Amino acid sequence: MKPAVLLLLAPFAAFAQTKPAALLPPADPQIQKLVDEISAKNLEADIRKLVSFGTRHTLSDTQSPTHGIGAARNYVRDEFLKYSKAGGGRMTVEMDTFTIKPDGKRINKPVLMANVLATLPGTDPTDTRVILVSGHIDSRVTDVMNATADAPGANDDGSGTVLVMELARVLAGQQFPCTLKFVAVQGEEQGLYGSGHLAERAKKEGWNLIAMLNNDIVGNSHGFDPEISDATQVRVFSEGVPANETPDQAKIRRQLSSENDAPSRQLARYIQRAAQLYGHGHKVALEYRPDRFLRGGDHTPFNQQGFAAVRFTEMNEDYTHQHQDLRTEKTRFYGDVIDGVDFTYLRRNAGINLATMAALALAPAAPAQVEVLTANLTNRTELRWQAPAAGPKPSGYVVLVRETSAPQWQQRFPVAGLMADLPISKDNFIFGVVSVDAAGHESVAVLPVVGR
Repeated sequence: MKPAVLLLLAPFAAFAQTKPAALLPPADPQIQKLVDEISAKNLEADIRKLVSFGTRHTLSDTQSPTHGIGAARNYVRDEFLKYSKAGGGRMTVEMDTFTIKPDGKRINKPVLMANVLATLPGTDPTDTRVILVSGHIDSRVTDVMNATADAPGANDDGSGTVLVMELARVLAGQQFPCTLKFVAVQGEEQGLYGSGHLAERAKKEGWNLIAMLNNDIVGNSHGFDPEISDATQVRVFSEGVPANETPDQAKIRRQLSSENDAPSRQLARYIQRAAQLYGHGHKVALEYRPDRFLRGGDHTPFNQQGFAAVRFTEMNEDYTHQHQDLRTEKTRFYGDVIDGVDFTYLRRNAGINLATMAALALAPAAPAQVEVLTANLTNRTELRWQAPAAGPKPSGYVVLVRETSAPQWQQRFPVAGLMADLPISKDNFIFGVVSVDAAGHESVAVLPVVGR
């Protein structure tokens, strides 16, 4: 925290009804243990296997046991089944199939696609929350319609796919109150078809999806043009204004000036805090935009359906290794091969994903009906909320505080009941309320709306 912030907040904190706590909640040794079980060796072995299928283009062979998208899907399914058996058989596995008709763009024939989906059900029947982590299994070369050329896709998105697989392996035998889902989606390169199908399914089936973590290009620590090596950070992209915002929601956003506090943005902040607790110094760089310029990802259809969804992407991309025919030009090699993957870096990115999922899953659901009371003209801030309707009962709550110009929360105030009265001006600060259990696991923050 900057000294200037301490000087600004300290006078208020000294007179607060509730005393400020440490900036971060306590770390959970069990979550750290799970993070440390992630294996760079396993990640490398799985990527080598995916690369061995030659191409994983969405329009490639689905019948061969050794070549094409069909063989790759079967491999991921079979590995999920192994993890489930080793973990006691609670995790279910399915090929979520769907047919895409020719679209006049990147689909030139009817294609039966499949998302490979593993589900670890929650242990609390009242806890309907779902947390999803994804990577896309398909690959491509320069010509997006070339379904026969070698397209190793080691980093794009073999890295995201094996990250999902490794998280499923580590977590398959664990028990959480809510449901975790692990998915390798198909059709990303042809138009986000797999994630679009799954997002529509989630909406149709009424999933209480509180977090979607999309991992796309997360295994390379060396960038080109300019040459930059950085194995200490990963970017997390998140939308500000929700893609499906209604006129009523836009009115509330303008009233609160909450363009920087959409559910996806709050999820991104949560991920950054999880990295601070469990990342062994590995950092999350928050990118306050939905994605990179001229690019798209599998979180986008989930945003469009109204879900909190973010994208993990390596800090410095090498575009000579993305969407390229395998070739050498002027001594520089082009192509997405396994030599371009840093498995130690990938393991660290996987750890942040796992820590986020586990911390969210162990925490109570977020508080409901969070309001800031404005009927009285006062420099104080009065907040009230309701307990979550289902799932584990919170042992308490925490009010998070930051300056309106600050990107991240700056102070935490533990609260025992369903109200808080802070001698801090509601006009000068932004507030969020989280549920917390006895072990200190916190939910994602909920921004208050105006109540009277």
